[in-house]
Amino acid sequence: MPANIILNNEQIQHKIRRIAYQIFESNVNEEHLIIAGISKSGFVFAQRLKVELEEISGIQVELCEVHVDKKNPHNEVKTSLPASAYTGKSIVLTDDVLNSGATLIYGVKHFLEVPLKQFKTAVLVDRSHKKYPVKADFKGISLSTSLNETVQVQFKKGRDKVELL
Repeated sequence: MPANIILNNEQIQHKIRRIAYQIFESNVNEEHLIIAGISKSGFVFAQRLKVELEEISGIQVELCEVHVDKKNPHNEVKTSLPASAYTGKSIVLTDDVLNSGATLIYGVKHFLEVPLKQFKTAVLVDRSHKKYPVKADFKGISLSTSLNETVQVQFKKGRDKVELL
């Protein structure tokens, strides 16, 4: 395995399954759960978690795609579900990598504008370069990286990987 691959396909699948069990444990009394994935890789991560959760639990999982303008995060955050669909519900907001926390915090801010039953966050990789006071409740791996390095998550069926570039 090349030195720059942090997680291979099998390791990613194990991390996703473990996170799904953690989400289930914190929502064991829930019948319905919304997993909101930040657009692109965070949403793919949400889709993978949905499959695992439905396999291990009786919870009905609904997906929500979250669009945060990463270049202008002050722009309106848009979701594939109306606010009425998640009002009073338990939500897990997901992203592939937690770097500075900007994307996640703007996603969190959007969901906190409606009353929720419970709100948690999940990431596959936590880089711990936070500029904002946001944390991942569930994480696959924590990495100590320099600011010059880039973590790239590739979700390709059967060929998933996390690389350090």
